[in-house]
Amino acid sequence: MKPVAVARVILYVRDIAKVGAFYQKHFGFTVLPETEVGWQEMASPAGGCTIALHQAAVSQKRGSEIKIVFAVSDVRAFKAQQAALGLKFGVVHEAPNHEFANAKDPAGNSIQISSRGLT
Repeated sequence: MKPVAVARVILYVRDIAKVGAFYQKHFGFTVLPETEVGWQEMASPAGGCTIALHQAAVSQKRGSEIKIVFAVSDVRAFKAQQAALGLKFGVVHEAPNHEFANAKDPAGNSIQISSRGLT
């Protein structure tokens, strides 16, 4: 299997501006230019994975505010490959410039495979 990188960590937050300002002020993160309503992605000046702030739904449960996203160029192929190994991802969602699918790790943490930024 080809190694995959952690592309981003998604934090589901109620106040994107407040949380974004925190990471900018204390850790030097900068906002990436590709933003959309309810989404702000930030990069560390040191490199590595990004932090994406996603608008939390009113019904967002405490303890489900984080998701680790793995970068894969072909979401459908990776999903099929992992299914053969026992990891079941949900439906592949199609966005304008990328695809993604979600699953849970054995501890119940949310994980995602995504082609965002790769296609």
